[in-house]
Amino acid sequence: MARYRIVPDRSRVIIDARSSLHPIHTETDGLEGWLELEVEPGGRVDLSAAAAGHLQLAVSRLRSGNPLEDRELRRRIDARRYPVIAGELAVMKDGDADGSYLVGGDLTFRGVTRRYEDRMHVEAIDQGALRLSGQATFDVREFGMEPPRILMFKVEPNVAVRVDIVAERQN
Repeated sequence: MARYRIVPDRSRVIIDARSSLHPIHTETDGLEGWLELEVEPGGRVDLSAAAAGHLQLAVSRLRSGNPLEDRELRRRIDARRYPVIAGELAVMKDGDADGSYLVGGDLTFRGVTRRYEDRMHVEAIDQGALRLSGQATFDVREFGMEPPRILMFKVEPNVAVRVDIVAERQN
C-alpha cells in the first residue's frame, strides 16, 4: 500500500456560502494529512486494495476577507474549543466516469461527526503525485451550528465546499 502526504501549500479548500447581502467566498491552503491507496500503471486507483486517509484544516485558516464576518464565524464555530475540521476516508468505489470515484467517510466539525459520500476525481499528475478534486454541500445545522447573523445580515445554512488536493508519494 502506497502512502501519500497531502502537500499543504499546493492543496486548496474553497468554501462558498450565500447571505442576504452578498456571496461569501473563502479560499485557503494549509490542508494537511495523508492517503493510503494503490495506483495502477495507467493511473487508476486499484479498488481491490482498501483505501484510507486523513485530512484536516485549521479553523484559523478560514478567512473571507471581511474581519467582522471572520470573527463571527470563528465565534459560531467555537474555534478555541474546536480548532480543526477533520475528515477520515473510509471507502472508495468505482465511479461512472474515467478518474471518478465514489468516496465515503466521516467529517468532524465542531466536535460532531457525520458520514458523507460523494464523487471525487483522482488523477496522476506526475511521477509519484496525485491530484484529487471534488465538491460537496453541507448544512452547518447538522453540526449543531446556527448560521451567523449580524444585524440584518443572515447567512444561509448550506455551504458548498470544494477541494483541490495534491498528494505526493512518500518513500
